[in-house]
Amino acid sequence: MRSGFPHARAGQVVGLLGGSFDPAHDGHAMITREALKRFALDEVWWLVSPGNPLKANGPAPMEQRLARARDIIHHPNVKVTDIEARIGTRYTARTLRALRRLYPGVRFVWLMGADNLAQLDRWQEWRWILENIPVGVLARPGQRISARMSKAARVYDFARMPARMAGRLGRSDAPSWCFVNVPMVALSSTELRRKGKW
Repeated sequence: MRSGFPHARAGQVVGLLGGSFDPAHDGHAMITREALKRFALDEVWWLVSPGNPLKANGPAPMEQRLARARDIIHHPNVKVTDIEARIGTRYTARTLRALRRLYPGVRFVWLMGADNLAQLDRWQEWRWILENIPVGVLARPGQRISARMSKAARVYDFARMPARMAGRLGRSDAPSWCFVNVPMVALSSTELRRKGKW
């Protein structure tokens, strides 16, 4: 593997948590630890993105966001990466295609908060994502109902795994997704920026 890229072996199950992390906070760390446990993941990679195509304003500089993320999460099975900047992708589907080429035999699981499931149908190639990569959805405050009633949840209802089977998600073939409730941490990057804490 090229320098600066995380290492993974064929057969490992790696969760991918993407976002601008502007800034990373304890809520990100909490859902990451829950994802490792609930979905039986070998590792989770934080994909600190160059920028969110759905957001009008650009994020803080990449190095600042990476440094903050590394300060927030301290876990031997979590890697903070700038892999999207390195491979030149900004859209999730393109990132996933590139990672599957770079890491043959690694089983990836896309992780997202319930708030992202609620708007997933606005993402570029959202159907391709669900058709090709298992998706683990972690409930966040105030988003459970809108996520469960979202277009993506309705269209792919047939592929939903019950929460009691969450540990099998990474070994399942897509389309498969699982919605789990996790302890609530009412933090958001938007709120931290609004309060001038970033």
